[in-house]
Amino acid sequence: MINTIYRLKSPKIFEESFEEINVSKNEVLIRPYYLSICKADQRYYRGERENAILNEKLPLALVHEGIGEVIYSKSNDFKNGDIVVMIPNILYEEDNIIAGNYLYSSKFMSSDTDGFLKEYVVLNENRILKIPKTFNLEVSSFIELLSVAVHAISKFKQFSKTKKESIGVWGDGNMGYIVSLFLRFSFPDSSIYVFGKDKEKSSFFSFIDKFYLIHEIPKNLKVDHGFECVGGEKSQSAISQIINYTNPEGSLALLGVSEYSINIETRKVLEKGLVLYGISRSEYDDFKNTIAILKKYPKIISYLENIISLKIDINALEDLNHAFEEDYHSSFGKTILSWNI
Repeated sequence: MINTIYRLKSPKIFEESFEEINVSKNEVLIRPYYLSICKADQRYYRGERENAILNEKLPLALVHEGIGEVIYSKSNDFKNGDIVVMIPNILYEEDNIIAGNYLYSSKFMSSDTDGFLKEYVVLNENRILKIPKTFNLEVSSFIELLSVAVHAISKFKQFSKTKKESIGVWGDGNMGYIVSLFLRFSFPDSSIYVFGKDKEKSSFFSFIDKFYLIHEIPKNLKVDHGFECVGGEKSQSAISQIINYTNPEGSLALLGVSEYSINIETRKVLEKGLVLYGISRSEYDDFKNTIAILKKYPKIISYLENIISLKIDINALEDLNHAFEEDYHSSFGKTILSWNI
């Protein structure tokens, strides 16, 4: 069977290519339905990675957030017509201690290998999960992003040993919104604070206890634990604030991605006995737990509907450029691609 792949050839230039695909035992053929653009996709699209990395990675099919419809299955667990979320990690080994998303041997779609911008996607049965019929499918398209937040909170439960009366989230973008939302439902008795730079965004965070502008934080305010969801060069100042405002023996989760080295005030980290830990991507159990949480707390889906800022039909190759440009100029929220090609 011939499959059409839509790869980024160079910054802002997509091209079609064709490859033979086969469906082996325990694999499933999936037609993408809704996809979602991530900041990592934008960095490739706009050429914001180092030239050496771009030369190594491109051409590459982007996008690692999405759901699709099963078209053909060689798995006993899935049938034609099932709507599934696609897990973008490709695993080549198992480890009893290290999760698949941290193994050196694993490959991540849209980074190490082609992502979901294809006519059809072939995945092993252990790389997909069924989406309940009650779920909003547009929200479901970015379950991958949600699963990263769920993964972060599972690590938080593992590393945080002190009280959890107050939790601070630095970053008022999509990840900050999602992490604070899942924290709200995971720790209903805790005070959830969000620290951001855009006052207009504060109205979106109706479920938290307090929104603080980063230049107007009360000097006497303290949190027991912090989550950094800023990324880029600004993550340095965010990490510095978290260290300053976190109580002794608290924890600091690092979720923001930066292309550059970040300075950290290790003296204060040592003096306070803080625990710093990194979060990157997620794995099967995180996807499974995310779906379970959404089923248990359907109100979360209603909140997530609020951050869908754009929905764009993809009917031709040139529509991809339009979608990425519109997403880039959107100040907040997720861009959903309705995949029709």
